[in-house]
Amino acid sequence: MRRLTVPQHRGAPAMESVYPANITREPWNKGKLVGQKTPFKLKEIWAIRVRLQIARRCRDLALFNLAIDSKLRACDLMQLRVRDVCHGQIMAMRALVLQQKTQRPVQFEITEPTREAVLAWIATSPHLSTRQYARIVDSWVQQLGLDTTSYDTQTLRRTKATLIYRRTKNLRAVQLLLGHTKLGSTVRYLGIEVDDALEMAEQTEV
Repeated sequence: MRRLTVPQHRGAPAMESVYPANITREPWNKGKLVGQKTPFKLKEIWAIRVRLQIARRCRDLALFNLAIDSKLRACDLMQLRVRDVCHGQIMAMRALVLQQKTQRPVQFEITEPTREAVLAWIATSPHLSTRQYARIVDSWVQQLGLDTTSYDTQTLRRTKATLIYRRTKNLRAVQLLLGHTKLGSTVRYLGIEVDDALEMAEQTEV
């Protein structure tokens, strides 16, 4: 079998001198929090909404509200089409989408403020990439003066699910809303074992 070799021009440096064998690469996650991202609190949700409303950021307001309501991953949120959330000229109260990661359908509610914001945006809606969405989320976090390493697009997915669990303690309902195949995935995703343990510890006087 012939061996494929890379020809070198006369006087060109050897490959070893261009790519030293002992080169050290910086880990991609150095200085970053790679665990579950922090969900927004209610006061932070309204702080972002009010800022977007005052600035008349129609697109960002629709995106923010829809991300909170849908609890979708960024890749699924960016794949939404008008027909997924609209019936003709009327916004649907619920939507059903197929998740890219699990290939399982998941249903979500579309609240009235979200329907109004999305309808106002649809007329002049350019396509957004997942990277553009991530930058928009990062700008919201910076506006509130929060630590950007603790928040990303997963924050939007976790926010409403976390609030629902804290109010109802209904883990099965949250599993269905997130579209998880296993209940254990929902437990780990919300980090509820740690939160519940700390809550019980705080309520126990000794």
